[in-house]
Amino acid sequence: MFTPGLHVETGSYKAPLNRKEVVCFIYHRFGDSRYPSTNVSVADFETHLEYLLKNDFQLLTFSGAISYLNSSAPPKKTAVITIDDGYKSFYRNALPLLKKFNVPATLFINTETVGGDYMTWEELNDVVKHNIEIGNHTHSHKYFLDLPAESRYTIFKEEIELSQSIIKKKLSIDPKVFSFPYGELDIKMKNIVKQAGFVAAAAQNSGVLSQESDLFQCPRFPMSEAYSSKEQFAEKLSMHSLQILSESPEGFTLESENPPTLTLSFAVGDLDLKQLQCFVQGGECEVQTLETNSNSATLKVHARKPLTRRRRTLYTITVPDKKGRWHWYSHLWINPDVHQKGY
Repeated sequence: MFTPGLHVETGSYKAPLNRKEVVCFIYHRFGDSRYPSTNVSVADFETHLEYLLKNDFQLLTFSGAISYLNSSAPPKKTAVITIDDGYKSFYRNALPLLKKFNVPATLFINTETVGGDYMTWEELNDVVKHNIEIGNHTHSHKYFLDLPAESRYTIFKEEIELSQSIIKKKLSIDPKVFSFPYGELDIKMKNIVKQAGFVAAAAQNSGVLSQESDLFQCPRFPMSEAYSSKEQFAEKLSMHSLQILSESPEGFTLESENPPTLTLSFAVGDLDLKQLQCFVQGGECEVQTLETNSNSATLKVHARKPLTRRRRTLYTITVPDKKGRWHWYSHLWINPDVHQKGY
């Protein structure tokens, strides 16, 4: 949480006009209670779709949202439904609802696991007939950060190319968008995705996509049984992006410093910095410094204890503006050493 006693001066910065934002959600399983951490009930998913339509959201595919952000179209409440992995429960339980409400979505598939608990190529061919965009999720969906650095990037690049070629052969589609398996990446992996010709890539850190976002680590709010109530869903849709000007470090893997320090510079606008909050998954957050000038603030935060229990840990910063609208940003830290322990 925000540390009392820090001196805060509100700047005179004015946010740019016509700033566009997109709230993206990531789903995995539907109506499959065996896996509560990656599942939502069919009833909750239907409630989500009904809420989006009732509240006049513009609903786009992931690549459609990127086109919208890059276009001259005026700002409009916009949301995107994305699904990772291509489990059969999507075809059985979610697709009928998307068809019922005529809602587009983007499905990221890993080509090695097609069939079994995942959709077959026949089912995937049916999916693409119903306003569902197919994205690349690599071939094997492995933990690429577990691979030695000397082979990691060659294997990662080869897997993207293999998956792309298989999807082209089986579905007659060239995916435009990519999703990092487990939301894990490093800077070199991100550059490989850029060079492969995709228009954007999805990560799994929570937050709101905006015109200022890095389009090759797009944030998405994860949906699971613990966070899929109508109230929680609506709360995510009400969030806005924190306009980040710079971030250090740019990478995500833990180095020598643990707990790591995150330094952010962001536009102040009409933010109420006295209500700034900091959260750490599975731990406590401490604000080291918060400095402001006429148009921006610089924030340094770190966890109170080393990040040793979880493989992936989010630092999340939230702050309201003076109209009561909350702005959100999160940074993902990855500790590959924890994988063997099942985290």
